[in-house]
Amino acid sequence: MEKQIKVNAIKNGTVIDHIAAGKALRVIDILNLKGNSSVMIGMNLHSNKIGKKDIIKIENRELSANEVNSISLIAPESKLIIIKNFKVISKSKLQIPDKLDHLIVCPNPNCITNLEKVKTKFKVVKKSPIVVRCLYCEKKYAADDVKVHI
Repeated sequence: MEKQIKVNAIKNGTVIDHIAAGKALRVIDILNLKGNSSVMIGMNLHSNKIGKKDIIKIENRELSANEVNSISLIAPESKLIIIKNFKVISKSKLQIPDKLDHLIVCPNPNCITNLEKVKTKFKVVKKSPIVVRCLYCEKKYAADDVKVHI
């Protein structure tokens, strides 16, 4: 008989499921979780769909559009699940936006966004694998090469 450890359901909050294995900590870093919310992180869990996955459950918190867009760069195949009164209210696959304003730090040290107080603007030029282009310095970067901030 196989044993399983069960994780408590959350009454209200957000679940980010089907995160590529090993990326949950980057997602947690983006969300800057502080306060009294309970957070459950499962890493390298078995998944019939993708082999191994990570999952994050955040009690009493819904994510902003900027947070969702930032997470879509790190974990584009993830599912966002909203829970209210222990019931799934909505479940959606993350969508990578066509443009990302003020969400990424340009890795180019000579970019005007790093030399002056200019907010960054990136265009997503390829969605699989994700490639973004800074609209100021015109350089292209893979999603793993940029720092996401909110």
